[in-house]
Amino acid sequence: MTEAQTSESMSPELQKVAERARRDPETRFHSLAHLIDQAALQRAFHRQRGNAAAGTDGMRKADYEQGLETRLQDLHERLRTRRYRHQPIRRVHIPKEGRAGQTRPLGISCFEDKLVQESLREILEAVYEPLFRGCSYGFRRGRSAHGAMRELHNRLYRGEVNWVLEADIQSFFDNVDRLALHEMLQERIADGSLLRLIGKGLHVGVMDGEEVSTPDQGTAQGSVLSPMLGNIYLHHVLDTWFEDQIRPRLKGRAHLVRYADDFVIGFELREDAERVMVVLGKRMERFGLRLQPEKTRLVPFRRPDRTQVCGKGPGTFDLLGFTWYWRRSRRGHWVPRCKTRTSRRRRIVRNVTDWCRRHRHEPIAVQHAALARRLRGHFQYFGVNGNIRSLDKVNHHAARAWYKWLTRRSQRSRLTWDRFRDLLRDFPFPRPRVYVQIWG
Repeated sequence: MTEAQTSESMSPELQKVAERARRDPETRFHSLAHLIDQAALQRAFHRQRGNAAAGTDGMRKADYEQGLETRLQDLHERLRTRRYRHQPIRRVHIPKEGRAGQTRPLGISCFEDKLVQESLREILEAVYEPLFRGCSYGFRRGRSAHGAMRELHNRLYRGEVNWVLEADIQSFFDNVDRLALHEMLQERIADGSLLRLIGKGLHVGVMDGEEVSTPDQGTAQGSVLSPMLGNIYLHHVLDTWFEDQIRPRLKGRAHLVRYADDFVIGFELREDAERVMVVLGKRMERFGLRLQPEKTRLVPFRRPDRTQVCGKGPGTFDLLGFTWYWRRSRRGHWVPRCKTRTSRRRRIVRNVTDWCRRHRHEPIAVQHAALARRLRGHFQYFGVNGNIRSLDKVNHHAARAWYKWLTRRSQRSRLTWDRFRDLLRDFPFPRPRVYVQIWG
């Protein structure tokens, strides 16, 4: 965090914690729970999204805002007197990308629990941000997935990476060892009240339909606090281990780039890559984690020889929804580039097609606004330089899907392609463009 970001978003007391954490990386904090006061809860309230899904209490931000001051006073008093209890998390299942019939569980907390979790996250961020390594980009202030991609591109372009270890942790948030996480937190935090509050959020029940269960491991995916706890866990399990113990022992250069539980490691030498690939799985198993065998592989990614006049580089790998590969630049040089991963492109087209089918009888203007919003969100993330062709494909297939389902609105009149092109002139889709410069 920069000084400006710290002073702008933190209370004076929390800012002192952040400054102390920055000065002394070895210090332990004995008094933190009192920082969750009414002002902290109010800051947490204003950070909540108004359209977020409701938990088991059915309450949303607009509902909680009625009598806000009284509600926050009551919540703070229950926290202060240790009468506060987390409500069960509502579990929903979303389809997994590219896996028919498989779903990813997400946990939706009650609104009041979100406020407590956000206040805890704010404190943990102040304590841990100075400790986190430069290789970590996920859910950190001032960092992003595009920042991770920019760092990776720089390493590839400079020729520091010839081999890429592409890894995937199987169901990371579901398999976090809570006892190991508690021990990690104790290295930095000695405040028993704060640790108990974090523990309550971890050991809360889960309501799946009408069934309530209490998992004995993992953190609820989708909760406010899970990304921060996941970062703390992988900071110990992966980041510090690689930076302090593994990289100094390697013969060549090596670089870790991690966004949450998605990461790759680039190596200059093959022998280093093979050694780390063997020990990485063992390291994960020590902390209850397991690498996906079919998604963990070693990819040759050396810059192609200058004499190679056609074709692509030796291999490709995936990271953060993009496929990385080598290609010729306009000047004839081999350069690393990335494009939308095929499965991600198919997913947005499938989602748009399904939306058009279900909403084909709504007014044209309403349909257009919703489709444009979906496409714009896709373009803003995947709109990096060198990826316009993939965005054009999405736009093309989205237009065809809209046309297909508009023609089925009625059997009386048929929408021709010429009439549809006229409609697109009145209701144009967002044009693909570069939103983020990864290189150049």
